[in-house]
Amino acid sequence: MTYVIALPCVDVKDRACVDECPVDCIYEGERMLYIHPDECVDCGACEPVCPVEAIYYEDDVPEEWADYYRANVDFFEEIGSPGGAAKVGVYDFDHPLVAALAPNQNQ
Repeated sequence: MTYVIALPCVDVKDRACVDECPVDCIYEGERMLYIHPDECVDCGACEPVCPVEAIYYEDDVPEEWADYYRANVDFFEEIGSPGGAAKVGVYDFDHPLVAALAPNQNQ
């Protein structure tokens, strides 16, 4: 099990969750943040600090945002497990689900 970042994060990327994450498993794409499912230790520290309520435990993602579980998993398909977001910086791409959204779709 893991935590998932959903639609409210798109074009916001507040990063409070990044600062709170003890294992550095929240990576930054071009338009949103993603939680690495294999690096997340399910501590839940990220969820309460998200100002737009975009982070959910995997089983608690609202139905309308269910596809964001797959977006968080698939985002890492090509990059694998870098072992910490701080050392890789911002990726210049997003999952196709996010990339296809109109700007500020979440607001």
